[in-house]
Amino acid sequence: MSKDTRAVLLALVAVLSWSTVAAAFKVALRYLSHDEMLTVACVASLLVFTVVLTVQRKWGGVARLHPMEWGRFALLGLHNPVAYYLVLFKAYDLLPAQVAQPINYAWPIVLLVLLALFADEPIPRKKYIGMALSLAGVALISLGGGGVTGDALSPVGLLLAALSALLWATYWMVNKRVGSRADSSIVLWVSFLSSSIVMLLFVGPRLMNHLTLSGALASGYVGWFEMGIPFICFGTAMRTTSNPALINQLCYLSPFLSLAFIATVLGECILPTTYIGLLLIVGGIVFNQYFCKGKR
Repeated sequence: MSKDTRAVLLALVAVLSWSTVAAAFKVALRYLSHDEMLTVACVASLLVFTVVLTVQRKWGGVARLHPMEWGRFALLGLHNPVAYYLVLFKAYDLLPAQVAQPINYAWPIVLLVLLALFADEPIPRKKYIGMALSLAGVALISLGGGGVTGDALSPVGLLLAALSALLWATYWMVNKRVGSRADSSIVLWVSFLSSSIVMLLFVGPRLMNHLTLSGALASGYVGWFEMGIPFICFGTAMRTTSNPALINQLCYLSPFLSLAFIATVLGECILPTTYIGLLLIVGGIVFNQYFCKGKR
């Protein structure tokens, strides 16, 4: 098997994993609160990264980390997964999955604005077209999503879904500065170690009173197939392929496949506004990435 074929297969594993997790979030939230769910997911992800470091024989790199690096990577873990997923999971708790997922997926548009404000990367004029398309998609889903339940959508849930996009965009920027020169597996292990300790300290005692086998399995699935395995697979695919653009493009399959799992597993009737809104969001992102000149 060639390196490019292996890279595509690894990317597809990541995309398929990410496609299932929106439904998995809602299933896990049936058994646990959003912070209890995150606690189990963090520990499950930490186990994945521990196995990866062992297989890759990188514990020597962990031992050689400077105390300042331990501190930076630990603080990075408080940003993601702690802050980001607490906000995201609460948004899923308050909204239908078909509403929360596409709004969160609009984070590249937020990143464009942040890079213009804080990284001196002005937005090319053509990219405002893509931004307008994506924002129109978010607005359409937000206004039309109430038809899922017949009631108005939670304003707090909508705000949290938008905030999750902001948190992921800021994490991307911070991670590029803090962890870009370090081994990604080591950075992830330290980040999830710190997040697991924090969540166990604050949520662990309450979790022990509520944890069931179903809740543990559902939340563990989130940790394995949202935070753990797909990050390793996708990162490996990007490092080994000779065509990173193709690997990156496969990610655009994920939100559409996710709607199929949401409909099948959760029984949500996917509204036309969700399909159209998601097409607008992804179309705006693709337009800005592939049809506009400017800094990436």
